[in-house]
Amino acid sequence: MDNEKQEQLNSVKKTILDNGLKIVTERVPSVKSVSVGIWAKTGSRNESQNLSGVTHFLEHMLFKGTETRSSYDIAMSMESVGGYLNAFTSSEYTCYYSRCLNTQLDKALDVLSDMVLHPSFPEEEIQKEKKVVIEEMKMYRDSPNDYLFEKFGAKIFEGHPLGRPTLGYEETVSSFSRDNLYEYMEGRYQPLNLLVAVAGNVEHEEVVELVDRVFGDIENKELKELDQTLPEYQVEKLKLTKPIEQTHLITGRRGLHYDHDDKYRLLLANTVLGGGMSSRLHQNVREKYGYCYTITSFNQSYTDTGLYGIYVGTDEEYLDHVRELINRELDQLIEEPIPEQELEEAKSQLKGKLMLSLESMSNRMSRLAKSEIYFNRYITLDELVENIDEVQADEVQKFAREFFSKNTFSEAVLTPEK
Repeated sequence: MDNEKQEQLNSVKKTILDNGLKIVTERVPSVKSVSVGIWAKTGSRNESQNLSGVTHFLEHMLFKGTETRSSYDIAMSMESVGGYLNAFTSSEYTCYYSRCLNTQLDKALDVLSDMVLHPSFPEEEIQKEKKVVIEEMKMYRDSPNDYLFEKFGAKIFEGHPLGRPTLGYEETVSSFSRDNLYEYMEGRYQPLNLLVAVAGNVEHEEVVELVDRVFGDIENKELKELDQTLPEYQVEKLKLTKPIEQTHLITGRRGLHYDHDDKYRLLLANTVLGGGMSSRLHQNVREKYGYCYTITSFNQSYTDTGLYGIYVGTDEEYLDHVRELINRELDQLIEEPIPEQELEEAKSQLKGKLMLSLESMSNRMSRLAKSEIYFNRYITLDELVENIDEVQADEVQKFAREFFSKNTFSEAVLTPEK
């Protein structure tokens, strides 16, 4: 093992408490800060239909007070020392995190663990937060591309929790009770389903001691799991209208799961196709013809599947031309190997983004956690770079023949109301 790879592994440490809770840290002695996150391996795909949106609602409610802290106390706890607290919910995990000076690590962990272990869920706050989340839904519905992305995902994963919006629906959120929140937490927020990740100027043993003090004696109960069998993918065409100016198009399909053998081939094909201003789609649809302001491709992976697509906002008059140009680019990936220089530039782009992301402690903390959640081990930067460098043009072309075949692509179009 070369010295650089060994150094990366030496700076990353992992401990599993007796109750199964994982602690992963990365020591970066050159900074004065830490990013600390408590991750629950539960997201919107772990909700029953009638509780759709409960994971995200719960994330909001953990900031509304504990047995010993008010919502103001929680907000001030980090802001009063120059740090901040926040959280986010996805389809597969929820994260409560703080960024602060390394001297405030114990305080950050104390506040975050208090939120996760002792939420009070005041009834009046539940009623207020229902209104807040419903306004959040309206905000996304008012955004044409957000609205279309939601409808597209719902079609691709129709009949599965992945097809439901993370925020849930107005009728489900309106129905939530305190008991719903406590029951969902009891079924999903177990030590075996929790992970603490910390990156920055920190000692692993100190983190383990702090976490063990608050989580070490908690016992696991039965983990509530739903059937996650994916229905067969069907190619769909969806047409929607709204009182808007622009036409929005998404074309795509189910993608690859996190540990798929072809994931690096897709990453590079995606970079060439729609990854930035130098990509083929941007150059040929926007720069050459001026048919759009925004065109991009996206690639989302989950534990057992993924979502891949191309998004463009254009004038209704140009829609057929844009479709034709997108299809031409997909055909080119299938029919011709990516030229060597273009492939090397795509590799450099991916590796450069990875390197730049390491300058953020929050990104490092997220990488630690996601490595554990999806691979059960730390994926070093060297391993990622190695896997990217190994991809050959003929491998990408072989992969593209099946993956980018137009008859596997679904479509969703949102046009202005007449």
